[in-house]
Amino acid sequence: IWWLDPELTYGNAKPFVFTQGHSVCNRSFFPCFDTPAVKCTYSATVKAPAGIQVLMSATQSTYLEEEGVYQFYMEYPVPAYLVALVAGDLIHADIGPRSRVWAEPCLLPTAISKLSGMVERWLTAAESLYGPYIWGRYDIVFLPPSFPIVAMENPCLTFIISSILESDEFLIIDVIHEVAHSWFGNAVTNATWEEMWLSEGLATYAQRRITTETYGAAFTCLETAFRLDALHRQMKLLGEDNPVSKLQVKLEPGVNPSNLMNLFTYEKGYCFVYYLSQLCGDPRHFDSFLRAYIEKYKFTSVVAQDLLDSFLNFFPELKEQCVESKAGLEFERWLNATGPPLAEPDLSQGSSLTRPVETLFKLWTTEPLDSLAAASSADLTKWRTFQTVLFLDRLLDGSPLPHEVIKKLSECYSSQLDSMNAEIRIRWLQIVVRNDYYPDLYKVRRFLENQMSRMYTIPLYEDLCTGTLKSFALEIFYQTQNQLHPNLRKTIQQILSQGLNPLPAIDTTAVTTETPAMVLEDKVSEATNGAISLRDVNVSA
Repeated sequence: IWWLDPELTYGNAKPFVFTQGHSVCNRSFFPCFDTPAVKCTYSATVKAPAGIQVLMSATQSTYLEEEGVYQFYMEYPVPAYLVALVAGDLIHADIGPRSRVWAEPCLLPTAISKLSGMVERWLTAAESLYGPYIWGRYDIVFLPPSFPIVAMENPCLTFIISSILESDEFLIIDVIHEVAHSWFGNAVTNATWEEMWLSEGLATYAQRRITTETYGAAFTCLETAFRLDALHRQMKLLGEDNPVSKLQVKLEPGVNPSNLMNLFTYEKGYCFVYYLSQLCGDPRHFDSFLRAYIEKYKFTSVVAQDLLDSFLNFFPELKEQCVESKAGLEFERWLNATGPPLAEPDLSQGSSLTRPVETLFKLWTTEPLDSLAAASSADLTKWRTFQTVLFLDRLLDGSPLPHEVIKKLSECYSSQLDSMNAEIRIRWLQIVVRNDYYPDLYKVRRFLENQMSRMYTIPLYEDLCTGTLKSFALEIFYQTQNQLHPNLRKTIQQILSQGLNPLPAIDTTAVTTETPAMVLEDKVSEATNGAISLRDVNVSA
């Protein structure tokens, strides 16, 4: 249960509370069998002060205003982790015939403008692929930036972090992914956390079928290329022999299942599901199988063998061909081999969007650098967000870059990127940090001063502390920590403390921007000198 003071909300007016049950956290919320193998219906009675709106992941709700009591009932069996509650200064607006959006008053107009009419479009596309939406309503509530993940597929009431509202394409993908969970994960659930890919891999596959139907194959291939790039990046960090890269992961006693969630769960799982769809010859045939799978197992929990047996029984001709034992692509190997996916999807339909990214990246990284040719090759302001983040991610992978390259990149793109969404800006700022590019460091400070979200703070603090800028990171943290949720504050303190004596408890009100050695002004000329001086500050003092 996450309790927020008013200062940690956007409106700064009323306290806020929400729960996050995935994977095994709801045991601290109510007594339960906290396993996805057990499902049940539930009812709840919640009393709240006047002016506080309470919502739960339930199919029915009533409010007794004179008593300040809310009553909720979920009529379909769900696992414990999908029971969710949120309460705060929330108002709503209908955005479709069976959908409404909830948000703090200051955020509601933006949420409406981004999602009005869209959710019904996505639900209709999903129903055409996988059968009726069984949960009644599909509502969305936008949570303060303290929400620890991007989104959560609670039935009837998807939780989404408000920070994502400014990044349209990421918002689209995240909501569609949660829509897909209504079938894969919520209706049919993995019986054990060791097989989370049964929810996440299938939901990712369904998400991409929905985006293909609504936005076309090129956009879907671009988003997939971006995610698979991230998968291979994670694999380089973890190593190909790391057991967490298996689809069937061994959960050791005492390990939180959430620690096993990684891109393999999503993207390697997706690749296996995509491979199964290709065995059918036509994805529409695989859609028919998934409809039958949902109908057979809805409101129950399954293991991988249930899915694979159903698949082979639905396609007896494939069973006769022994596709499950095809050399090098055995189903058992898909599930239990470490390393990358055994096969990846054909993304050639996205070449019109990915080829310009590859061309621009090559121009900026080929020696000798022809900066004029690179700068004139593409206009990033006309690119899709996923094109820009794919380009920046590849520059990140190649960092540190030659000084001439980072200097010309900054001259060419830095001002443009300032006006783009946070998903783009954070990647450019990570490039700045990993290349110790002092002229743009003031933008890192400005970004962190205005961010309270884990997903936009942790990556930058990790990069700052890996390189030569830990003292700069420490200064920013001491000046901004009061606006961070205690859990996030603790995580950043742990990052800052690596390799140091324990951080002293410092009164942040005593830290001023008047201290010469700790200043990094919002001006390029002064930023360089300030950043260099910070390298010599004793951060453990």
